[in-house]
Amino acid sequence: MNALLFPGQGSQVVGMGSEFYSNFDIVKKIFKQADEKLNYPISKLILEGPENKLQLTENTQPAILTVSYAIFKVLKDEFEFDFSSFKYFAGHSLGEYSALVCSNSLKFNDALYLLRERGKAMQEAVPLGTGSMVAILGMKTEEIIKLLNSVKKDKFVCEVANDNANGQVIVSGNKESVESLQIILKEKKNKINSTKSKRTVSLFVNETSGRYHETKN
Repeated sequence: MNALLFPGQGSQVVGMGSEFYSNFDIVKKIFKQADEKLNYPISKLILEGPENKLQLTENTQPAILTVSYAIFKVLKDEFEFDFSSFKYFAGHSLGEYSALVCSNSLKFNDALYLLRERGKAMQEAVPLGTGSMVAILGMKTEEIIKLLNSVKKDKFVCEVANDNANGQVIVSGNKESVESLQIILKEKKNKINSTKSKRTVSLFVNETSGRYHETKN
């Protein structure tokens, strides 16, 4: 059984797809199509940045779709890769839209519009600098929920956002609450390490000041 999986937010980087753009006319055509549909030079933002603008979710989302679709078309049309045997087209959150486009379930132009509007709505919901998230490795979801409930107080806004896998949980909330949680988790990590336990607790922090790293739904 074959499946094709498309990436979500967090995979974006200035210059992504640049080699494909330089070598294949079909990529140039798709990038131009995206520019025209969005009515702004998303292609220049993808290829040249600046990074701070690319990281804004209202730009990130159509940018990743554009690059994903362009690479797919190169594989399909230029290298004549046969996807007919692929049973599943799937995506990591935002990547679901790329999967829909590449499986001919959604038109590229329609997806560009949807993601632009989706990104704007997400950007407005969390103004710059107000939100944050942390990936916690090595703790069970039930433990994290119990910990959050034990420290909840007025203005503490912090919840489990995604249960990615065993031992990998994403927690998000307002910036101050996530920072407080980080201190608690670091203290917990030190206690675990001091007992020389085989168990480890690790943190990966991302301040969502307009930048989103999507995780598994």
